[in-house]
Amino acid sequence: MNECSFIRRGTIKDSIQEQLIAARRNQILDAAVKVFATKGFHPTTIKDIAREAGIADGTIYNYFENKMALILGILDRLNESDQRAKDFSLLNDEVNIRSFMKAYLRHRLALLKADNFEIFRVVISEILVNKELRELYYQKIFEPTFVMVEQYFQQWADQHIIKPVNLKLAMRAIPAMVLGLIIEHIIGDTAIEAEWDALPEFLTDMILDGIGVTNHDEEKP
Repeated sequence: MNECSFIRRGTIKDSIQEQLIAARRNQILDAAVKVFATKGFHPTTIKDIAREAGIADGTIYNYFENKMALILGILDRLNESDQRAKDFSLLNDEVNIRSFMKAYLRHRLALLKADNFEIFRVVISEILVNKELRELYYQKIFEPTFVMVEQYFQQWADQHIIKPVNLKLAMRAIPAMVLGLIIEHIIGDTAIEAEWDALPEFLTDMILDGIGVTNHDEEKP
């Protein structure tokens, strides 16, 4: 076997291994979401989650150190952290900011609604009362995400796609607005429930017109 063939086989093997690990992690996280939603974070045990996942207790510890690591994993998956940079990198001359934001919001809102906000309820209820979790979430997920997103906001400002604004506040106000609408849906706001599918386009127009999208980025015919 030549060196190139050996390297290719090693790469394929590594890729399969990564896929298996990702599948097992998602299996465990799916089970954790269901059990946390039913029993609550604190009463839930690793044994409960293992039983729901159909695996041995010890298997979970190969992927997650404890329940805190599990809920951080849920938050990371909900945030789609490993996908964010790729998503934003698709924004170029062929895909303008308005089209991009509509598609992005449509995806994010559909993702949350798909499980009737079950994941959202679990993580928000715990993050509000758990200081350690809040600090870990900020350090590992929140701050790195906003550092990445701020680079794109600055790029759009530099290219005069958006007018100069307080970027740090602007990029926090947008998800905060979405968060508020999700909470309104959860508490039973019938207007939000009825218009949920219209939100991506409505929010995009309101946000971009609000921060002053220039003619440079008008919709292409």
